[in-house]
This record gives sequence, C-alpha cells and structure tokens, in this order.
Amino acid sequence: MALPLPPGLTPTEVAFLCEMEMVTVVPRQKLESLDLLAGATQPLRPPHRVPLPLWLALLLKRQRRANILPPPWLFPASLDKILKHETEISPETFSPPPPHPYAVSVLPSATDHISPPFLPSSTADSPPDYLPYHWLELGEILLEACSDDIPDPDRVRTLLRDLREVRMAKMRASTKDLEGGGISSLRGVGAM
Repeated sequence: MALPLPPGLTPTEVAFLCEMEMVTVVPRQKLESLDLLAGATQPLRPPHRVPLPLWLALLLKRQRRANILPPPWLFPASLDKILKHETEISPETFSPPPPHPYAVSVLPSATDHISPPFLPSSTADSPPDYLPYHWLELGEILLEACSDDIPDPDRVRTLLRDLREVRMAKMRASTKDLEGGGISSLRGVGAM
C-alpha cells in the first residue's frame, strides 16, 4: 500500500520548475533557432546576448558553446543591498518582488496571465535590487554550474546563505504570529 503524497512540491520539483526561468547567454558558436514547446528561441550569434531557458543555457554551458551572464541581483553589491533591506530597513517583512516587466493595462492582454515564476526576472536586463521567485534555486544552480561566469562566487555563496537564514528566521517568526491569531504577509518570499 502506497502512502499518500504530501501536499506541495518537493525541493527537486521546485528546482525542476526553476529550470524554466529565462537567463541571458552569450553564445560562443553560431546556432540557428530551436523550436521548443514554449516557442522558438532566438538564433545564437556571437557575441550577441540571447535569453534562453535555464535548462538550455546549462546544456550549452556544459558543451562550452555559451557563457551564462549572471542576473544583476546575483552580484555581491545587489545581494548586500537586499540583505541590508531585510535586516535593517524592514526586519519584519521580505524585500519586495521585482516589478512587473510588462505594462499593465485595463484590457486583458497576452502577458496579463503570466505568473511570477515565469516572468523574465533573471535575465541580464532585470532590475538589480529585487529577488525573483526562484532566487535560491537559481542562485545555487548557477553557482554550481557556472561559477566562472559569476564575479566573486564565494562572496555570492555566503550572501545567499545569509539571506536564506534571515528569510527562514522570518518565516519561523511569521508562523508564531499565525498561531497567536495574527496575520502575516508573505509577499516577496519566493519559492524556497
């Protein structure tokens, strides 16, 4: 007899979903457009930057066909600023999520239904001081697969660990507030 599955996603499933995030690559070789389920990619022409899903960028990186540009939030200065916001400026709440990259209109459009995990918040053009939905998973994957493309990877690893610990402490504190009948905002917490 099989046990019932627990509700929610496992860390492995969250990491799998994270690989759908778009990142920016600089190709080393010319490659024509690829037809993927999510749509066709742009043709790869060195040295022009191209947004690709993380899983494809990692594959091209392993084959030494492209370099992955780290998102602006993964630089030490940005992580320092976010950590300062979480510990000193607003110790009770999480740093805000990135702004919506598309203009929000009154009439429904094709981009209105896109949810935070699949917005282009991890490309090289994304705002630097906001963490995307999959910030922890994406940071760990990029540090493991392409630390040579990230400036000061040891410092980034330390800052990500500190930020994770600060956020976990806030999550524990928010559950205590909920037990007492209070309310808690999880805006900007991400997938972690």
